[in-house]
Amino acid sequence: MHRNRFTMLAVLVVGASASRLIPHPPNFTPIAALALFGGATFTNTRSAFLMPIAAMALSDAVLGFSWMTPIIYATFVLITCLGLLLRRRSGIGRIAGMSAAGAMLFFVVTNGAVWLGGGLYPKTLEGLAACYVAALPFFGNTLVSDLLYTAMLFGAVALAEHRWPALRAPERNSVAA
Repeated sequence: MHRNRFTMLAVLVVGASASRLIPHPPNFTPIAALALFGGATFTNTRSAFLMPIAAMALSDAVLGFSWMTPIIYATFVLITCLGLLLRRRSGIGRIAGMSAAGAMLFFVVTNGAVWLGGGLYPKTLEGLAACYVAALPFFGNTLVSDLLYTAMLFGAVALAEHRWPALRAPERNSVAA
């Protein structure tokens, strides 16, 4: 049954990561949700960390890489760590809270990097503030997509585990319990 669970999780991951390659609003992607989901649901910790990086690398091979790529990937590693915190105790509110925390983490880290290394803003407090203010419209998409994709991924697993109890992870009764 472990193989069936892994297959179910892998199908969800492939489906969600493929959506990065279709037209979408800026910053409206499933990768942060995948990172949180992987950290929370994959029993193999290495797979949990590799999954969002692999999804990014595969789609970046098509879309292109940038100087921000290592920073973005590192942020998804941190979001996977948030998912690990859901392994012991989860629930709808806790999952939503971690998803929102992941969106904020992504916003703070990546826009801080744009300010620090992008050359678009002066290296002053005013420049930092201007960078974050300019990024606020993108944060809305990030937050909404993270919450939406997180709900879809965790919800799909909860429904599948309810319908087919053999798919449940051996160490807990359900993903959202």
